[in-house]
Amino acid sequence: MRKALVVAPSWIGDTILAQPLLARLHEKHPGLALDAFAPAWAAPVLARMREVRRVVPNPFAHGEFNLAGRWRAGRELAREGYDVALVLPNSWKSALVPCFAGIPQRIGFMGEARRGLLNRIHRLDEAALPQLAQRYALLAEDVGTTAPAPLAAPHIEVNPESVRATLAALGLDANKPPVAFCPGAEYGPAKRWPARHFAELARRLAQTDFPVWIVGSGKDRPIGAEIAQLAGGAARNLCGKTDLGQAIDLLSCARLVVSNDSGLMHVAAALDRPLLALYGSSSTAYTPPLSRRARLLSLGLECSPCFRRECPLGHFKCLNDLTPERVLGEIQGALS
Repeated sequence: MRKALVVAPSWIGDTILAQPLLARLHEKHPGLALDAFAPAWAAPVLARMREVRRVVPNPFAHGEFNLAGRWRAGRELAREGYDVALVLPNSWKSALVPCFAGIPQRIGFMGEARRGLLNRIHRLDEAALPQLAQRYALLAEDVGTTAPAPLAAPHIEVNPESVRATLAALGLDANKPPVAFCPGAEYGPAKRWPARHFAELARRLAQTDFPVWIVGSGKDRPIGAEIAQLAGGAARNLCGKTDLGQAIDLLSCARLVVSNDSGLMHVAAALDRPLLALYGSSSTAYTPPLSRRARLLSLGLECSPCFRRECPLGHFKCLNDLTPERVLGEIQGALS
């Protein structure tokens, strides 16, 4: 294998969890040229992975079919002469472009009538491989292999000049490293720690002279503003004021990150920042941050993980009952 294309996931966190696969491909194939076919919003993460030569824009919206567009994209990629394509999403649509590109080996998991579109198909034993990162990494191995090699920890690069430019653009001083809050979670409310809890935590941290930055996308601007208001000036809301690349720069400055189970949680882990990951409806077993500096907080209620966007019981106890005092205690332990 000399040239490979990876069809990347749509989610930021899943993209980071795919990095151990990319590292394994380079380990098995020295000198490999590896490109990623990925949506624009994931490009800043992939561009900071040393394993990726370049990002090929995936122009299709989540769930969009557009057969003619996928045919044209495949014919454009055919010029690149890829030897192998690894298709990480499980959908039928995601396997079309590599097939239309005529890439000789097309690798992925069985699913959604993809036989023919893929010609090297792995069968997934979910019990043997509980983590998503393990499942992705298996695609680097021979079909029939029961487990991938030990996973490399994800790591994304940071450019010091970019960090300085981001701080200057936002008027921030990182001489006193902040605690960063990541209160968003695109999947839904059942993954979001309450704004009032973040605000109370910010007030407690202000008493110990820790600055707090709230980091997130434009979609997180309202919850960031709510936290900042409830915190009474103890936190600065930066949600929506950065692109993803700048958010990465900000998180690289943090002395510690407190995050919901989200893409930025995995970004913090890949930056090797001390991390408190707050879990509600999702599973700590399936997509944990792959970092020895991460602490995972979950109440482990009988009803969780339910994997629902909204609490099906209407009480959100898995996150409401995870108190700021409990999180503050974990922060003190992590920083000591």
